[in-house]
Amino acid sequence: MPLTERERDLLALIRAAPLSTPEELARRLGTSRAAVNVHVSSLTRKGALLGRGYVVAPENPARVVVVGGANMDVKARLLGPAVPGTSNPGTASQAPGGVARNVAENLARLGVPAHLIAAVGGDAPGDLLLRETAAAGVDVRSVLRLSGPTGSYTAVLDESGELLIAVAAMDATDALTPAALNDRLGVLRGSAWAVADGNLSAETLTHLLSLCTQVDVPLVFEPVSVPKGARLLPALRGGLAPHTVTPNVAELAALVGRDVPDTPGDLRGAVDELHGLGVQAVWVRRGERGSLLSTGGHVTELPALPAQVCDVTGAGDAMLAAYLAALLAGETPTEAARHGHAAAALTVESLHAVSPTLTPAALRARLQRAQP
Repeated sequence: MPLTERERDLLALIRAAPLSTPEELARRLGTSRAAVNVHVSSLTRKGALLGRGYVVAPENPARVVVVGGANMDVKARLLGPAVPGTSNPGTASQAPGGVARNVAENLARLGVPAHLIAAVGGDAPGDLLLRETAAAGVDVRSVLRLSGPTGSYTAVLDESGELLIAVAAMDATDALTPAALNDRLGVLRGSAWAVADGNLSAETLTHLLSLCTQVDVPLVFEPVSVPKGARLLPALRGGLAPHTVTPNVAELAALVGRDVPDTPGDLRGAVDELHGLGVQAVWVRRGERGSLLSTGGHVTELPALPAQVCDVTGAGDAMLAAYLAALLAGETPTEAARHGHAAAALTVESLHAVSPTLTPAALRARLQRAQP
């Protein structure tokens, strides 16, 4: 029997986090516990759930392995215009973060099985990070625990939520060595996609690309920043290219080694250089101007969706996760990128780096609102 749209959304959440309570499922679905119980009974009758305990009917899950940074985010937001050289009134908060970790949580919230490979300290922040990431539905069994401190990312935002400056203390990620990845090759094998962020060293990133080639898993590279994005260059020069790269304009310039004005013609010229090095898809983020997606012979310019910006942290991570989730659901790259923009809009309207309201249904609703 066919499933309703709400039943499909609920089943996706159960697949991502099968140990969720009815209350947790109701909160993430935006409904009541009673409604969840009704949907669960229907899913059981239709054979999508097998008995008690949310035992999901067997299938071949499209697992995504995400490799890179996991840290505690410390965000300070000014209450007024920034005044350099002195203290400024503001607010501060702390929560689990890191590009790879955020991408993995966003994937899990969208119903995609996500497996995180990262490194955190054996301290209380590391305990909190792993506990909350696992509670969101991410498989954290391959995360390394270290004797040192968990990494941190400290961001200072202006009064409108735009980033002023950030400091990343990510030494823990250095523990993701080629040897550590070799130990986790079985996790990569059979995955639908792998994602790597620029927090990996150039050596580890090159080795990861080699492993993905070995097990025939396409890899997406998220540069993170201009200096970290350049860590991909040794691999490109050595003939190892990721399937997809997702730079902003400044990171794109670093990847091609020259200034790239933010115009469609200049962007296409730089993107073509990456295609010439073996990159199959390049998705350039342009902030308020939207994005440019090139998949070889097809180039699309996409607008950013309107949003009331509260905090820009994590918008790019949500874009990437929603893009992959849509591809895995059978959407075209262009339509998948539209899903990415919808996820970004939801995220910047949230105080959280990963929006707690992110669901497949929320993305569909945001896309429908954007239609003329």
